[in-house]
Amino acid sequence: MSFTNLLVMDVDSTLTSTEGIDLLADLAGSGPAVAAITERAMRGELDFAASLRERVATLRGLPASAVDQARAQVSLSPGARPLIAALRAEGWAVGAVSGGFLQMVEPLAVELGLDFYRANLLEVADAVLTGNVTGPVVDRAAKAAALRQWAGKLGLGLDKVAAIGDGANDLDMMDAAGLSIAYGGKPAVVAAADYCVSGSLLEALPILRAFTAVPQADPVT
Repeated sequence: MSFTNLLVMDVDSTLTSTEGIDLLADLAGSGPAVAAITERAMRGELDFAASLRERVATLRGLPASAVDQARAQVSLSPGARPLIAALRAEGWAVGAVSGGFLQMVEPLAVELGLDFYRANLLEVADAVLTGNVTGPVVDRAAKAAALRQWAGKLGLGLDKVAAIGDGANDLDMMDAAGLSIAYGGKPAVVAAADYCVSGSLLEALPILRAFTAVPQADPVT
């Protein structure tokens, strides 16, 4: 299948109205502490990779089955499902890249029929969480790298790519994209975005449609 454009979305507090790490932390009894660290990281006050490891460490010893419990509490943001369905029908590919966890993102991506997804992998040993993630952390640079990689796989220039996010971890991918939209964004993200929406993700649909309607200049070589 040939795609005309690509949309890359953040997951926690963008594609979903929930934060996966907060749901897990509530089950581990570390909810308030983790929520405070998350908020500071999204405002850009903390290095994301370090803050992620600090938060995940509070999950050490939590049964792996708790991930299923947390996933059952995930809620899509208003308008997320119809936005994705409309774009897919109009020739867009859609990807999700998350500083959250693959064990929670993958089932959601499969359910929504996303073309791409990437997230951190929680380490599990003897059916419990170790308090670590495995592999490179999906931080703001990794999000931008995923966007570029997926565009390359589709044969699309970055002028055909849009990105939607809410936190500081999304700034690099939003800067790389030809169109950036802040959804309920933190102040730094609102300031950097081309457009801002709130309430329902469907507010982004006319913006994305207008983006495809504008002839894009050939990239300079």
